[in-house]
Amino acid sequence: MKRNQTRSVRVGDLVLGGNDEVIIQSMCNVPTKNALAVIDQILELEKIGCQLIRVSCMDMEDAKAIKTIKEHIHIPLVADIHFDYKLALACIENGVDKIRINPGNIGSRANVEKVVEACKARHIPIRIGINS
Repeated sequence: MKRNQTRSVRVGDLVLGGNDEVIIQSMCNVPTKNALAVIDQILELEKIGCQLIRVSCMDMEDAKAIKTIKEHIHIPLVADIHFDYKLALACIENGVDKIRINPGNIGSRANVEKVVEACKARHIPIRIGINS
């Protein structure tokens, strides 16, 4: 299989892209605010080889749960931000390793720039997702 040439990006202690190995990822299917259930799910996924995990961040309770989740897992954590740049900022403050945003649904350019600046300050990569 021919691989596309991509740039390497560090997410926690992993390196994605470039000539590095393909990373096994998954996403939790329970509300992030239910930190204990999320932690249990992630630990089970870790046991079967998951290397990167994504959670949905729908409200501030979800964003606050990031800190607790990070304290109990062993793989990098990605927050999928929905509709409010303040959720991204809270996830960044709580130790997330990567952010996934859709710039078109989190408000103004100024709000996107706040997220970008906060991520730059902490060397947190951003995945841009666009739904159309």
